[in-house]
Amino acid sequence: MRLKERIALVTGSASGIGKSIAVMYAREGAGVAVADRNAEGAEQTSEAIRSSGGVSMPVAMDVTDEKSVEDGMAAVLRAYGRLDVMVSNAGVQHIDPVVDLPFDDWKRVLAVHLDGGFLTTRAAMRHMVETGRGGTILYLGSVHSKAASPLKAPYITAKHGLLGLCRTVAREGAAHGIRANVVCPGFVRTPLVDRQIPEQAAELGISEEEVVRDVMLRHTVDGEFTTMADVAEIAVFLAAFPSNALTGQAIIASHGWHME
Repeated sequence: MRLKERIALVTGSASGIGKSIAVMYAREGAGVAVADRNAEGAEQTSEAIRSSGGVSMPVAMDVTDEKSVEDGMAAVLRAYGRLDVMVSNAGVQHIDPVVDLPFDDWKRVLAVHLDGGFLTTRAAMRHMVETGRGGTILYLGSVHSKAASPLKAPYITAKHGLLGLCRTVAREGAAHGIRANVVCPGFVRTPLVDRQIPEQAAELGISEEEVVRDVMLRHTVDGEFTTMADVAEIAVFLAAFPSNALTGQAIIASHGWHME
């Protein structure tokens, strides 16, 4: 029970990687606020955690909306009285070459990742500083926080930006016992990635099988996807780490796709 008696808020946790993190946090003893703009999905994930004996509450939250974030954070603090871990996981993707990329899609992707990362970080840090108990702030980055691929300009820009936000939080938060790190997985077979496969196949003029083999997994050491369980395990490790020895870092889990 590595997270016993801790309270965590995970954004974008109605499905995918966020759900896996929320479920594993609960198994490790944390009370988990399942935050998502999909209120029904958040309720379903929260109910699944509770039926398995965990502690959880759903939070309807649009991370791009300041009031929604502040109201959601207030609801968590009313329910649990504290917040120890905040995971900024909510994300979206858009596939287009730069020359065809609509400005509205550029802004939408950056808003979810960067505005959402900022608003949830600010709300969490204010509480952590005020109480003096510190805490952990995690960001779901990507190998694309470190590298680039065609057709994903807003996503790659946003994921690079999360590194800067994390490092700033690590510097400003250290005096208050606040640690910040980024988890950078390779391709994980989530609905977000599944939608990319036919989109990239159409843009590149190749088959979906070739997208998986020659684009997504080409540079891994074993041709394997990173799993949601892999990412959740790293998120538990970082949330449970006890000191500022590990802060401001990007932990890459990509089957060797990106090494540094």
